[in-house]
Order: sequence, then structure tokens, then C-alpha cells
Amino acid sequence: MFVDRIKVFAQAGSGGRGSVSFRREKFVPKGGPDGGDGGRGGDVILRADRHVDNLSNLFYEPIIKAKNGGNGMGKKMYGRSAPNKIVRVPVGTIVWRDEGGGVKDEKKNPQTNQSSLTPIVDLTRDEQEFLLCEGGAGGKGNVHLKSWRNRAPRSYTEGGEGEQGHFILELRTIADAGLIGYPNAGKSTLLRKVSAARPKVAPYPFTTLHPIIGVVQVSEYRRITIADIPGLIEGAHKGVGLGHEFLRHITRCRIFLFVVDTAGSEGRNPVEDVQNLRRELDLYDARLSARPWFIIANKMDLSEGPENLKALRKKFPKIDVVPISAATGEGIDELKQELGKWLE
Repeated sequence: MFVDRIKVFAQAGSGGRGSVSFRREKFVPKGGPDGGDGGRGGDVILRADRHVDNLSNLFYEPIIKAKNGGNGMGKKMYGRSAPNKIVRVPVGTIVWRDEGGGVKDEKKNPQTNQSSLTPIVDLTRDEQEFLLCEGGAGGKGNVHLKSWRNRAPRSYTEGGEGEQGHFILELRTIADAGLIGYPNAGKSTLLRKVSAARPKVAPYPFTTLHPIIGVVQVSEYRRITIADIPGLIEGAHKGVGLGHEFLRHITRCRIFLFVVDTAGSEGRNPVEDVQNLRRELDLYDARLSARPWFIIANKMDLSEGPENLKALRKKFPKIDVVPISAATGEGIDELKQELGKWLE
């Protein structure tokens, strides 16, 4: 199961209460109060982990609670502090505080990434940590409450309550380049050719059900990451099709690679495909239009490919167009070289 957006409830542990105790030992007159303090409650901490690729672990545990601190004891013994609750999340996770309806249902309004709410934190580095909820401090024992007026206090303080709240965790994949295209354009086949990733490939639309990251060796000393986004169709910014649920994953990509069926084997015009895909990105987030983008003309092994390739280059004269055949491997080496240049 791939989960990239989830609502959780987090609660840090409360501090332990202080103790009321008096020192009573043989041959020790006027022992006085010796009640110890309570232990501190555990914190709830989010830790980015590059070995975690989605939020499915929180799907089965949406309530995150840290343990409470131990109570104080006599002889000035402090209660045990509770361990922190560390939750590992993927690198690229954004955390929002849910104030109740602030982040709307994405299926009703896919523009949730344009919400007026400000994210609490953006975990973009491996092993980066964020204190989501702080544990409560331990209560004071009566050893701290004595004074010249009250030499034998019989009171203590309760431990502080741990912080708690509802949060939205949203994963936005971090990759150098994003593969964008219609269903069956050949994105998954291309990713299998250029990297060790093994996305599912089948002759029907929407084979890819979630973003997949591949690592491409473009030179002896350089690697880049490419994200395969599920196929987009017209109206995706309004929630049409499957790919709209994953549009947020392209917002971090440095460049966009539009993979088109140059042969028109699905009955579409490749020039119109590029124009429609560009329009969908602009309607989803106008800032994406300013990102560098390039065209990968796939399926050049079919007879209609060369003629449509000319039309693509004529319509987009200032954009690099790389002809390939992901099925046969034609043009893959040239594409890797271009990828290195584009990302410079």
C-alpha cells in the first residue's frame, strides 16, 4: 500500500508527579522532607529516513503516543524519564497542523497544496528530526517545597501535561527530474531502461499506481534521480483521473520531462499532448510553468514517429526534443547525456 497523505493524532507523555516523603532513620534527628521529583514525559519526534518511501506505517498507527514519566519516590529518588517516541517518515514529508477543516479533502479540492495554512516543518534531509509534541516536565517533590515558614511540607506538584494535536503529514517526492505524460506513453518502460527501478509495465492505462523513484548513472561520478508520476489526463487539476492525486510529487522536481507517444499509437496527437500536459501543470500551480522542461519523443521505432517528430520540433523550436524508443533501447545513451546537461 502506498500512502502519501495521512492525518494523525500525536500526544507526548505527561510528567510524573512528585513525592511526599520524610527522612526517618535511626540516629538521624530532624531528617526533614526527601520526596523526589517526577520523571519527564516522552517527546514525539519525527525523523526523516531515506529508507522509508511512504507513510503506510502511520496508516495502521494513526494515533502516536509517548509514555508518561515515572512518579518520584522517597530518599530524593527521581522518577524515570520516559523514552521519546520516534516516528520515521520519508524524506520530503511536510507537516501541517490540522486546526479542524483547514486542510480540505483533496478529492473535493485537489488544490490542497495551495492552502493558506503554513507548514510546520519540511523534512528534506536524511536523519533530520523535528519535535512534534514536547513531553511534560516532572512534578516537584516536597524536598523542593520546604521553606523557613514550612519546614515539613506535605504537598507536591503534579507533572506537566504533554503537548498533543492533530496533524496532516504529506509526502512530496524529492527527485531531480519528473516524468510526465499520458497513460501508456512509455514512462515506466523508460524508467526501467535508464535505472534499476522496476515499475510495472502492461498494455493498459494507469498501470503505475504511485510515484516510483529511479537512480540514473549519467556519468562515472554522477547520479540523478527521476520520478515516474502516474499518467495524467485532461482535467487532472480538477481531480480527473488517477494522476491528480500525485501532482504534488512534481512540485519538488528541478526539471520536467514530458514523455509523449510520438507515433500516436493511442490515437492522440503528440503536439496536443504536450500542450495539454503543460496546461494541466499551469492550472494546478502556475509557478510550475517557470521550471525548465524538455520533451522525450518515445516510440520512435513505429512508422509514424519520424513525421510527428518533425511536427514536435517545429512547434517547440526552443525546447530540446530527444527521440528514443524505450522498448528497443534506441536513443537511451543519448538521453542520459542530455539529462546530465539539462541538470547542470
